[in-house]
Amino acid sequence: RKARDEGKEIPYHFVEVMACRGGCVAGGGQPYGVTDEVRKLRAQALYQDDTASEIRTSHQNPLIQKIYTDFLEKPNSHKAHELLHTKYTKRDLYNIQ
Repeated sequence: RKARDEGKEIPYHFVEVMACRGGCVAGGGQPYGVTDEVRKLRAQALYQDDTASEIRTSHQNPLIQKIYTDFLEKPNSHKAHELLHTKYTKRDLYNIQ
């Protein structure tokens, strides 16, 4: 908004900002109806699992590397982009208490 107000040219039509409580681990893909306590426990469990994992990042995972070698060709290939990337889809909000 500041750049626009200053008359600067902005090459974007839309900028999405993700600011989920607890970051992506507790983000918008969570089941509806769970309490904050359940979200907190789930996040703790995910962080514990991640810390204990031998493979901490997807690009180091031999199975992911094999999928790219055998099927997707390389990261950001046309096939990888077509199958692994998503696009914005408007969804109506549920009335959640």
